[in-house]
Amino acid sequence: MRIDLHTHSTASDGTDTPAELVRNAAAAGLDVVALTDHDTVAGYGEAIAALPAGLTLVPGAEFSCRLDGVSLHMLAYLFDPDEPELARERELVRDDRVPRAKGMVARLRELGVPITWERVAEIAGDGSVGRPHIASAMVELGIVETVSDAFTAEWIADDGRAHVGKHELDPFEAIRLIKGAGGVAVFAHPLAVKRGQCVPETAIAELAAAGLDGIEADHMDHDAATCERLHGMARDLGLLATGSSDYHGSRKTCRLGEYTTDPDVYAEIAARGSGASPVSA
Repeated sequence: MRIDLHTHSTASDGTDTPAELVRNAAAAGLDVVALTDHDTVAGYGEAIAALPAGLTLVPGAEFSCRLDGVSLHMLAYLFDPDEPELARERELVRDDRVPRAKGMVARLRELGVPITWERVAEIAGDGSVGRPHIASAMVELGIVETVSDAFTAEWIADDGRAHVGKHELDPFEAIRLIKGAGGVAVFAHPLAVKRGQCVPETAIAELAAAGLDGIEADHMDHDAATCERLHGMARDLGLLATGSSDYHGSRKTCRLGEYTTDPDVYAEIAARGSGASPVSA
């Protein structure tokens, strides 16, 4: 089995619609794909309706968190999307995205970038607006060559000149909410230092003690030594170790199935999730 547990659609900051994403996942030879859009479940219906025969969809989301000033992401799988407490927090995060994005556009304009909110909103479409949409507008303007080039201290990285903060969950609270909704919590790309500052490994141990289910070990932003280190950490802490592409369509260079999850690990995630079930055509 080929299993990719981290992908994004146009419901957040990917370029494939949910229907295109599941069709492309099947074409890439995947057996299982998780839809994990940022802070939203809006893509579920379309993805399920378009699910090709032979492909299993794992409903999920990626939640924005912050610990001691450091940004991190928490993947959630198989939670009940209607559980009130988690749904309310999801709305708070999502609703803060528009004023935050407008604030970054304003700061970029102050820095001489002729970006407009109208164009950023057009790029985001019906999706949950985020920094990748702003970065795409900067690429169009020739300010940076790639979306990744915008995520620097010069521009919109966490410590960047044009960065604006947003509402983010405490990761310990995120774990509590995810588990309370019957879900499975996995720390996304925990040592992706190329993205900026990461939480210390002691914090990962504390999150494990608080109920974290796993860590995303195999990821394009982890080099081989880091992947190996994370697998060792997972063994030491009793965590599941996943692998995923973090696919965003044409917005990033990663390919569907570029990194995958061991079938036994996926089976354990499916067994632990009680808020929702994997969906097969």
